[in-house]
Amino acid sequence: MGITSAAPPAHLDVYQRWLDTDHNGQMAYLANQRARAARADLRVLLPEVRSILLVAANYHGSDSPPHAEGAPRVAAYAQGDDYHETLKDRLQGVVDRLAEHVGESFPYRIYVDTGPVLERELAQRAGLGWIGKNTCLIHPKMGSYFLLAEVLLGMDLQPDEPFLADRCGSCTRCIDACPTGCILPDRTIDARRCISYLTIELRGAIPEALRAETGEWVFGCDVCQQVCPWNQRFTQPTADPAFQTRPFLKKATLDSFLTLDRDGYVEGLRHSPLKRAKLGGLKRNASLAAANQGSPNRVPALAVALRDPDPEVRLHAAWALGQIGGRPAERTLAEHASAEEDLDVQHTVSEALARISSD
Repeated sequence: MGITSAAPPAHLDVYQRWLDTDHNGQMAYLANQRARAARADLRVLLPEVRSILLVAANYHGSDSPPHAEGAPRVAAYAQGDDYHETLKDRLQGVVDRLAEHVGESFPYRIYVDTGPVLERELAQRAGLGWIGKNTCLIHPKMGSYFLLAEVLLGMDLQPDEPFLADRCGSCTRCIDACPTGCILPDRTIDARRCISYLTIELRGAIPEALRAETGEWVFGCDVCQQVCPWNQRFTQPTADPAFQTRPFLKKATLDSFLTLDRDGYVEGLRHSPLKRAKLGGLKRNASLAAANQGSPNRVPALAVALRDPDPEVRLHAAWALGQIGGRPAERTLAEHASAEEDLDVQHTVSEALARISSD
């Protein structure tokens, strides 16, 4: 943890340029007027704010199994419980103890990735690390596998010294490894190309030009963190039960995502960050992962997805079958073609059949 003042962020102009160039994609909530005003002046959120407490919580679970070949990929932070709920409850406990310690109440606001706060810059100013080229905050003894949360406090606390060193140096491993080339020179990302954005925040079809680059990720992406030397050297697994891999994900396969029904989604992913993508989004993403895996063994599960009520799921399943090819995929598409009513899906089915026949 660290403490900083409520002074305006020094690099607000970088963030404003990021918004002005539409690098936030569909995340319009980041660009509304109140959000812009609050990031420039935290008094918009809490008029009495005088100090900010920043917390970094390690989420790299100690029981995370090695990634099995062909298994669906899920970002490390999403393996366990929803961090919004977990960290908010814990920070409320911190506030309660602080109030007991000082002997009086005080105004405060808790944010866990839920408010218009430039938390990485504030965390750097509170001494918790530096902002790396991949845009993650990197702690010199923890790496970057941690979540940030903050409490705006209506009381004065002694601020910590900011972390001024940039320890990325000349390293460009994260930039070189990014499958979609979304990392920009000013330590921001073009969210419209980021796999995490595409598999979580984007609603609708994933752009065809990027589908092959999403690999086998069904929720989020860790590539730019996995290749970072600071993570490879310093990351320590946490035994925190909130961030251990839930049973559903330990046994999940691409087929189980492709055939996931509403009951399985509700029960298997209760209090899970994966619900952010919604059921249709997860099946959409799994369809692309199946296509990128390229195995004919995925055809039966894709045939189930091709009958899904959600046209976006059907569209991506049809595209995936076209990428996998072969007689079983062709037969599945041909049998479905006459029953499909959505024009976009019809077009995708036709293109997929044409692709297979041309191979």
